[in-house]
Amino acid sequence: MNHAAIEFVAVSYRTPHGAAVLDRFSLAVNTGEVLALVGRSGAGKTTILKLINRLLAPTAGSVRVAGRDTREWNAVQLRRSIGYVIQEVGLFPHLTVADNIAVVPRLQSWSAAQVLARVRDLMELINLPPASFADRWPDELSGGQRQRVGLARALAADPAIVLMDEPFGALDPLTRVELHAEFRTVQTQLHKTIVIVTHDMGEALALADRIAVVEEGAVVACGSAEAMLDAEDPRVRKLLDAGIFSRERWLAERSARRPMPGRGIDK
Repeated sequence: MNHAAIEFVAVSYRTPHGAAVLDRFSLAVNTGEVLALVGRSGAGKTTILKLINRLLAPTAGSVRVAGRDTREWNAVQLRRSIGYVIQEVGLFPHLTVADNIAVVPRLQSWSAAQVLARVRDLMELINLPPASFADRWPDELSGGQRQRVGLARALAADPAIVLMDEPFGALDPLTRVELHAEFRTVQTQLHKTIVIVTHDMGEALALADRIAVVEEGAVVACGSAEAMLDAEDPRVRKLLDAGIFSRERWLAERSARRPMPGRGIDK
């Protein structure tokens, strides 16, 4: 039986100017699950991520990570225990690839030998051989390579949870497909709890075990990828129709992915 690694319980959030972003929002993410939050810009998806690592605090309700309200965590400790990948990657330009990946383990006082071994293992995992890439600078990398390094940096301290905010949105279509395949390979080996934000339903179908459609700060549908493909809800169909993909394509890719929990859509 899976237990919730992340849980939102009747969470409301208002901006400092009083605008309501979430209103009694509830959602649970199971341990080892990849959950995609899908919706148009401004739906509240990134706010949900920032509430998980306490970059924002709820106006009401509770956000729980590993069973503890985020307000009970030391904020720095919480953020260092959660990997974070963003679209712009955010690599430090004055650090090499290896040093970028090593940032959080060094902040956590890992030994030099532990850091070196972890960096090498992750670079091999993301298909950037250390002998060729460890000493390169970020501006010597392609967009896809920088995104791989960003993922490795998020995984470096072996967090149980990884948050991904439009991580592949700025890449060309072919590179995105390649990174989707690599993401699935990494997840098959590491089994992290991952919440990924995207506006692209095709990307969510490619990566996620479960998909939550977010509209105006509320989950309007939540279920497995297969259930989403069969959804009749017009809010879900709108997102499906905006992408160029089919049930046949999803079925062809499914064999490369781990089994997906969930039998239907919750409304």
